[in-house]
Amino acid sequence: MQSRRKFLLAGGMLAASRMLFAAPAGNTSAAPPEIQHTDAEWRRLLTGMQYEVLRRGATERAYSSPLNDEHRSGQFSCAGCQLPLFSSRTKFNSGTGWPSFYAPLDRAVNNITDTTFGMLRTEVRCRRCGGHLGHVFDDGPRPTGLRYCMNGIAMTFTPGNA
Repeated sequence: MQSRRKFLLAGGMLAASRMLFAAPAGNTSAAPPEIQHTDAEWRRLLTGMQYEVLRRGATERAYSSPLNDEHRSGQFSCAGCQLPLFSSRTKFNSGTGWPSFYAPLDRAVNNITDTTFGMLRTEVRCRRCGGHLGHVFDDGPRPTGLRYCMNGIAMTFTPGNA
């Protein structure tokens, strides 16, 4: 009886946490990416660290990306497939050491539930190639209240009109 009670309590807590920490608005589709390559092809197309982050879900060291200090007008795109992801207009200094944005471009990213490391988080992936970009949190600025905390190595920057 005691183990059944614990099981039901744990299930209720999990259900409540999913309601409290729901994924931000965005595509949560599990559809296969439009651009697909074999593992060997990805290794040829990306640098070693880009491969680790985009294809294996690694995280770059905080404050290691030049894109963290990029303040020009322009566009941030996926380093794996060049899909435009974020406008410089939505970039802000979060103080975390990673490029942060309060909103992605329309139809740029997919939000995926991530339960690694015993935490419930929302992973952000490129909609086109499925590359891991980072995570989104609900402690960002207005107008969305979101902080898209991205790995700079997973993106490229093109200066110009944002």
